[in-house]
Amino acid sequence: MTATLVEVHRAEEKARKTYFLFWVYLMTDLLMFAGLFAAFAVLRSNSFSGPTEKDIYQLPLVLAETFILLISSYTAGLAVYSANKGRLKTAQVLLYTTGVLGLSFLTLELTEFSHLISDGNGPSRSAFLSSYFSLVGTHGLHITVGLLWLVILLIFLAKRGLSESMIRKVTLFSMFWHFLDIVWIFIFSIVYLMGVSL
Repeated sequence: MTATLVEVHRAEEKARKTYFLFWVYLMTDLLMFAGLFAAFAVLRSNSFSGPTEKDIYQLPLVLAETFILLISSYTAGLAVYSANKGRLKTAQVLLYTTGVLGLSFLTLELTEFSHLISDGNGPSRSAFLSSYFSLVGTHGLHITVGLLWLVILLIFLAKRGLSESMIRKVTLFSMFWHFLDIVWIFIFSIVYLMGVSL
C-alpha cells in the first residue's frame, strides 16, 4: 500500500515537472516570436521601392488559413477532452483531423510564399520582405514540427493506447498547438490586417 502511494506521488511529481518545463519552453518560444514581431515592426516600412504590404497580401487566402488553424485548435482541444474521458478512437480521429487541417494551413502558407518568390518578391528583395518571411516562416516551421510530433503521437497512441503518460503527451501537444494558434492570431492582426490598413 505504501509503495503504491510512493509510486503515485512520484508519477504526480514527474507530471508537474513535465508541465513546468514545457511552460518554460513555451515562454522561450514566446520571447523568440516577440523579437521577430519587433524586427517586423521596425522594418515593415523599409520596402526600398519594392512592393509594400498592400501590394502582396492576399487577405482571402490569409483568412482561410486563419479559420483552418482556429478549427484545428478546437479539434486538438476536443482530443484532450476525449483522451481524458478514455475515448481512444475519438481522440485519434480528432488528432488526425487536427493534422489534416494543419497540413492544409501549411500548404496554403507555402503556396503564398511560392507566389511571392516567383513574382520576384523573395526575402532578399527588401528588409520588409526579409522580416515578413522570417516571422511567418518561423511560425510555419513550428507548424511543421507540430505535425511531425502529431504523427509520432498517433503512432504511439495506436501502439500503447491511453495511459496517464499518453494523455499527458496529448495534452502537451494540444498546448503547443494552441500556442501556435495564438501566435497566428497576432500575425493575422499585426502583419496582415494592419498591413492592408496602413
